[in-house]
Amino acid sequence: MNRIISFPEKNEYPAYAAMYMDYVKKDGSLLTQLMDCLESTNEFVNSLSEKELNFRYAPNKWSIKEILVHIIDDERIYGYRALAFARNDKTDLPGFEENEYTQYADIATRSVENIMNEYKAVRMATIALFNGFSDQALLRMGTANNNKTSVRALGYHILGHELHHIHIIKEKYLTLL
Repeated sequence: MNRIISFPEKNEYPAYAAMYMDYVKKDGSLLTQLMDCLESTNEFVNSLSEKELNFRYAPNKWSIKEILVHIIDDERIYGYRALAFARNDKTDLPGFEENEYTQYADIATRSVENIMNEYKAVRMATIALFNGFSDQALLRMGTANNNKTSVRALGYHILGHELHHIHIIKEKYLTLL
């Protein structure tokens, strides 16, 4: 995990992504951070009770289990975008409706063990994907949901997005239980 993937310039990602970028170290250690996050998230989630995992701090807010599946969905989608852009696919990729994805994910039927096994598999695939990109591929740009972004920015987005949601769980959910 010693490979360096430089932090993207501000023109490599949309303005809304800056909030996610603020959560990550900018020292080029993306792959190490992704692995560290996998371990810390797994440990954190395994420390939660079933009651905590199903808790919603307000009506129409996602449960912690739903947030976890959302993190997985987002990582898969952003990983696909990174693959497409790295391979110089010029297709303008669509956005996705996160609330509908969550609504139709049948999360109530899934155990936390099942969710975390999927999370680990997706994360390891993401690390392998980004580790395989050439330096040139990491700089390629593409358009998704009408936003220009680089391959490396998508990797940092994946990490920052997860860290953002884990922060929300700790700050909003667990303090209101």
